[in-house]
Amino acid sequence: MQTDICLNETHFIEPLWLGIASFGVPEKLGCANLPLNSRQKELCKRKPYLLPSIGEGARLGIQECRSQFRHERWNCLVTAASPPGTSPLFGYELSSGTKETAFIYAVMAAGLVHSVTRSCSAGNMTECSCDTTLQNGGSASEGWHWGGCSDDVQYGMWFSRKFLDFPIRNTTGKESQVLLAMNLHNNEAGRQAVAKLMSVDCRCHGVSGSCAVKTCWKTMSSFEKIGHLLKDKYENSVQISDKIKRKMRRRDKDQRKIPIRKEDLLYVNKSPNYCVEDKKLGIPGTQGRECNRTSEGAGGCNLLCCGRGYNTHVVRHVERCECKFIWCCYVRCRRCESMTDVHTCK
Repeated sequence: MQTDICLNETHFIEPLWLGIASFGVPEKLGCANLPLNSRQKELCKRKPYLLPSIGEGARLGIQECRSQFRHERWNCLVTAASPPGTSPLFGYELSSGTKETAFIYAVMAAGLVHSVTRSCSAGNMTECSCDTTLQNGGSASEGWHWGGCSDDVQYGMWFSRKFLDFPIRNTTGKESQVLLAMNLHNNEAGRQAVAKLMSVDCRCHGVSGSCAVKTCWKTMSSFEKIGHLLKDKYENSVQISDKIKRKMRRRDKDQRKIPIRKEDLLYVNKSPNYCVEDKKLGIPGTQGRECNRTSEGAGGCNLLCCGRGYNTHVVRHVERCECKFIWCCYVRCRRCESMTDVHTCK
């Protein structure tokens, strides 16, 4: 395989798997007609039963990204202008090497782990199920044992690596190598977030509701909780040097003795402020965004509007209220109106 072809597939085509989220039932189209690169299509052909989980993983990641950034200047906007599979779903942010790039790669890799693992536990696949390594352990002295169906997160992490991670060795250009190494690291950071938040659930057994013996199993946290952890990692992400020697290192020379942890999110380039529209980069700006006049946080009018001020208009809401059932047989409601002030950025 030629070097430039491998680089193109790895850096620019790979993220298009996210376009699967636009297809309602991807398995009906088959692997050949989905926005996957050649390696992913080959894996898809060998494991077509995983297609629903791949689609669900993409939807999970996109939904959580939107939720975590809904009040921010960058609100995880998904490109909608082009047909699915023809352009990067997130546009500029997928290849910019910024903190936003880091979060996207991490949350999408985590979404894939979560959906595949859930599908295994639900018995939807033949080659994976519950985590069998925990079935016979426990502590008799403490009165509990492993049982039930523990989520096999290791299988989900294995598949996520197989589907998303590609070798760096065939790439040309130092900038491309740094971005690819960064993306691979952030993929793994997303997977580590799922593993870190695994919890133990237990059920009591005994006479008259006593808890003489407990059956316990491991389960994944809600994806919302994983999203919150990754948002915290985003807020504390580490900027790395744009030059790779033997390994990635911090950009700040004074901090290079501090090791980079596998759960850290890494970025190379500083983010734009996202305040003003930039059609070339696909940045819409914040003009017209709804803001909270009383908030001092990211969604407050002062920060979200970037100091430009805001417009206020009154919105009238009409809804049915004070409904009563009348014998027999209909419901009578009043028509209630309310007025709300809505603030939008200038």
